[in-house]
Amino acid sequence: MEIYLDNSATTKPYLPVVKLMVYNMKNFFGNPSSLHAKGIMAEKLIKKAKNQISEVLRCSPNELFFTSGGTESNNLAIQGIVRANRGKHILSTQIEHPATLNTLKYLESIGYEIEVISVDSDGVVVLEEIENKIKEDTVLVTVMHANNEIGTIEPILKIAKLIRRINSNTYFHVDACQSYCKIPFTVDELGCDLLSISSHKIHGPKGVGCLYVRGGTRVSPIIFGGGQQKDLRPGTENVVSISAFGLASEISGKNMLESSKKMRNLNNLLRKHILKNIDNVFINTPLKNFVPHILNVSFKGVKSQVLLNHLDKEFIYVSSGAACSSRKNKPSYVLGSIGLSPDLIESSIRFSLSVFTTIEEIERTILCLTKLVPKLRRIGEL
Repeated sequence: MEIYLDNSATTKPYLPVVKLMVYNMKNFFGNPSSLHAKGIMAEKLIKKAKNQISEVLRCSPNELFFTSGGTESNNLAIQGIVRANRGKHILSTQIEHPATLNTLKYLESIGYEIEVISVDSDGVVVLEEIENKIKEDTVLVTVMHANNEIGTIEPILKIAKLIRRINSNTYFHVDACQSYCKIPFTVDELGCDLLSISSHKIHGPKGVGCLYVRGGTRVSPIIFGGGQQKDLRPGTENVVSISAFGLASEISGKNMLESSKKMRNLNNLLRKHILKNIDNVFINTPLKNFVPHILNVSFKGVKSQVLLNHLDKEFIYVSSGAACSSRKNKPSYVLGSIGLSPDLIESSIRFSLSVFTTIEEIERTILCLTKLVPKLRRIGEL
């Protein structure tokens, strides 16, 4: 039995999504910019996907722009805002996704002032720092909704209200790739101007994402082409994947409460039995305000890569950190930001669940961990 517990990195597509992609690839291959019947049919698929996603976010379909994924959505939001608006000061946090942090590094290299807000031991943004650091020329604040390594949910609405009170000209971008269809929210409930989401985190295909841009928000394109998507994100749309993203959103949105409850129960079971059956373990995911699918654990005295390799031999697939940086063998800056010691960072494993995860899979994972961790500690002492 294979046990896939790396759903924060990517998810298994729903079967109806796969079937839809095959069907649409065979039958709706027209260019949506073409004026003939094939093009019009393709355009209708894009409109349907926008309606499906806007139903979840409770926004206008006209406020949605398709991209190649969360990374491009973050880049378009951040670079698009600073290109279109005055102000050289940007605020973000210590624990953002590399798609955000590396974009900010680039902007800093060309003259923008980047300030980073710290987080507490649970990974929650220190609101007082945001309040103290917003300035007259702060053009953007960008904060992720749920952290991809430890699962912490940030107080996004409180941040939005702070921004509005101090500088109403400052835009607010939220990376919601790990929270979309995992926990219920609307764009108005978050109070953001821009929001990034990604298909492959919700059982859709890879290579497609979406950026919500609130009406009236000034954003400049970062690539240029044939005028598609109101010139903001030009290029021939990936109709097949966009349509599949729409269906994945519809399925995930309708089942969100039930799926979230199931994942949270399994997450709590995993947490409880790891603490009960294994000594010297530290749970890095907070007890409250975390997304239901993520549990980050440090098994002191066992290097994460060693444990990961042994679990892999048992056909249990987990992560030693964010997928975007796990191959680089660098210590997790997220875990460092919440105050973990180097040895606990080196021994951390991220378990991330999905709607497909079963109680039998969690029980087998617990059994394997109970056997492996003490064994690997003994080997390490030799």
